[in-house]
Amino acid sequence: MRTEQGTSTSITNNSTSHSRRRGVMFATERRRRSAYLYLTPAALVFLVFTLGPAFFVLYISLFNWNFLNSAQSTFVGLQNYTNLLTSSSFWHSLAISLYFVIGTVPVGLFLALIIAMALMNQFAGRGFVRLAVFSPYVTPVVATSIVWIWIFNPQFGLLNGLLHMAHLPELGWLESQRWAMPGVILYTLWHSLGFDVIIFMAGLSAISADLREAARIDGANRWQEFWSVTWPLLTPTTLFVLIITTIGSLQAFTQFFTMTSGGPLSATTTTSYLLYELAFLFYRTGPAAALAVLLFIIIAGLTALQMLLAQRRTYYQ
Repeated sequence: MRTEQGTSTSITNNSTSHSRRRGVMFATERRRRSAYLYLTPAALVFLVFTLGPAFFVLYISLFNWNFLNSAQSTFVGLQNYTNLLTSSSFWHSLAISLYFVIGTVPVGLFLALIIAMALMNQFAGRGFVRLAVFSPYVTPVVATSIVWIWIFNPQFGLLNGLLHMAHLPELGWLESQRWAMPGVILYTLWHSLGFDVIIFMAGLSAISADLREAARIDGANRWQEFWSVTWPLLTPTTLFVLIITTIGSLQAFTQFFTMTSGGPLSATTTTSYLLYELAFLFYRTGPAAALAVLLFIIIAGLTALQMLLAQRRTYYQ
């Protein structure tokens, strides 16, 4: 009798356990289906407005595309890519883009890190300084770049006024082939620095204060504390800022459109601005699409290279 009761109890327990597992699996599957349901609108938006146009650009890059009547477009294969890669204007624009990246990314990272570390300290008016540093980033590029055009004015601009007061030679800035790009770089640093500062401040806040205190107890000075504790743990944040700012610099267009229009004498014609000229000034849609694909490949390649080189030097807590 006891054996039969034990067997019955065991069967009941197994049945209950099996029912619970089925209930958990059913609930998990229901949550998974709900997640897909909630993701559907975002996926459709991404498909229609990002992925679809991207494949369409790749498609028309293989054609001598007629901007007004697509039915008259002719297939040319990789001819658009060949023409671009053998064009001096493409390589010139690529060199200008790299000049812009070198002028904005390393300098921006350095300045943002210094400012972020300074703003981590307590001092009177720190909230106002934070607001002043970040506010340019949320202002429209078109509006602020027009203001900076007046600042760069060679006759009565603020910068040349300061140079004159300091008894230094005045510069042509945006009207000078030599100084137009440094002028745009200066504006871009002013406009985008706030974002980098906020990200670095978030990274610094995530570093445990106990680690810094332990370094001080061991006799480390401020430089040793930064180099041995702060900087290694800040490398993930630095890698993120490096990738984001590099991509943003290669895609930059608005400030060149409003401030210099690619001039003077193509001194600020970046790859993004050349793409605009091909597509909307010369109506060469096929070559413009091919240039967009090449720009995507360049950005993806540089991003992958940055992640590969930084992978072994990135530390996490």
